[in-house]
Amino acid sequence: MAIAKQVSSNLEWRINVPDGTSERLVPESGAVLKLWLRLKSLLEGMILKIYKFLYKAWKLAVAEPKKVIHGIKVGLAISLVSIFYYMRPLSEGVGGNAMWAIMTVVVVFESTIGATFCKCINRAIGTSLAGSLGVGVHWIASHSSKDMEPIIIGASVFVLVSAATFSRFMPAIKSRFDYGVLIFILTFSLISVSGYRVDKLFEMAHQRLSTIAIGTSLCIIVSIVVCPIWAGGELHQLICLNLEKLACSLDECVAEFFKDNKTLSTADIEEDCRKKMLGYKCVLNTKATEESMARFARWEPAHGRFNFRHPWKQYLKIGASMRNCAYCIETLSGCVNSKIQAPIHLKNHLKRICLRLSTTSSNVLKELTSTMKTMKKSSKIELLVGEMSFAVEELRNAMKSIPNHLIITTPSSSESHPGEANTEPMTKITAPPPFMEIIPLATMVSMLIENAARIEGIVKAVDELAAMAKFKPVTDKKPNHTHTHTHSTKIHTSDNQDHDQTMKTPPKV
Repeated sequence: MAIAKQVSSNLEWRINVPDGTSERLVPESGAVLKLWLRLKSLLEGMILKIYKFLYKAWKLAVAEPKKVIHGIKVGLAISLVSIFYYMRPLSEGVGGNAMWAIMTVVVVFESTIGATFCKCINRAIGTSLAGSLGVGVHWIASHSSKDMEPIIIGASVFVLVSAATFSRFMPAIKSRFDYGVLIFILTFSLISVSGYRVDKLFEMAHQRLSTIAIGTSLCIIVSIVVCPIWAGGELHQLICLNLEKLACSLDECVAEFFKDNKTLSTADIEEDCRKKMLGYKCVLNTKATEESMARFARWEPAHGRFNFRHPWKQYLKIGASMRNCAYCIETLSGCVNSKIQAPIHLKNHLKRICLRLSTTSSNVLKELTSTMKTMKKSSKIELLVGEMSFAVEELRNAMKSIPNHLIITTPSSSESHPGEANTEPMTKITAPPPFMEIIPLATMVSMLIENAARIEGIVKAVDELAAMAKFKPVTDKKPNHTHTHTHSTKIHTSDNQDHDQTMKTPPKV
């Protein structure tokens, strides 16, 4: 081995040229080549990561353009506030503390108008109240002895900050004024401590309030003027979208459960059906979003079809009713994905009635969606609810005949010999299916009946919203004379039918 290594290390490569000379090839340095390859792979990895990041950002911007609009609005608001730095008269008017206005814009500006209003009002109230109390505490401390000044200021800071922090745990304060309480604690502590050492306390408080007023005003103006996004409108659209998803999920779950195995479908169709069937999960995951939107919508002024005192809390009741319905659909989805399947003959016995119940239930949800979108009372909702109740009764009656289908009787294959007496045909009794195979079908039926009852809860919640928000009644576009003509035609037809029936009936002897 040592001789082979020595021989291989002494090998050289030469190129013979036609003129008889030869050129020796010198190998490149291995360390330089490795360094270059590492740098190249590092640069390629960085470029690839940047490309992936930009691609994801582009997809997000295309899918949700409202986020791009929000970024542009924040940039515009900060640009307008920055004018106070570049224009000397305005900067001197606020004492050169325009930085507070920029900080206000950064902290206060939100994606919806309701959230921006909420933070702006909370910041203004918290700053004003804390500034007033801070000045009052400083005035009381300055009129006392020098030994009592730090004690008064420290005690006031301890008492007020402790009380304000405790108030943040109260549900009424936490839901609407949590940010204002936080600003109060920060501003009061800052003014109290700095007021003990700074002589120009009133001037500092005036400058702080002025810059905050400028920042909040610009935030409100920009959020309303430039592509406004209302929290109330977003909540309304979310409820309508969730109603549509519930209807699609219900139809797909029941259709998938009773689907024939022989039915062929492409991968795209199966993927689309699977997405529709899982739409109920979006309904289950929107509780926090609905609550935050309803909370911010109460701060918004009247806009569009929504009045100032619009019943936004009723949307939370509708959302809770939809989630109760979504839990039933989740159970139905579990029956579809179960490995234990019911016998075919039992499925076929209940297939038509279950599909009819799911169709009538989804029709009720779709009609509620139309009612919410148009904000007009429906004239068909009572009829659709009646059809759904009738389908429920049909399903219950069909369930009563299930015991007759558990035992299958089939003709026997035995043949009679010639010469024997002709007797009744023999029947072969098949044992009933195992109990575990019946559970998914029983669960499907019971959940369909329970889901219909919970849909009636959604109907009740939407009716309450229609009464509280004063939805417009549906106007019939057909003229009255058309109805009169149709009614007279029906009467005439029925009279003719009665006359024909009388003519056909033989006279009694």
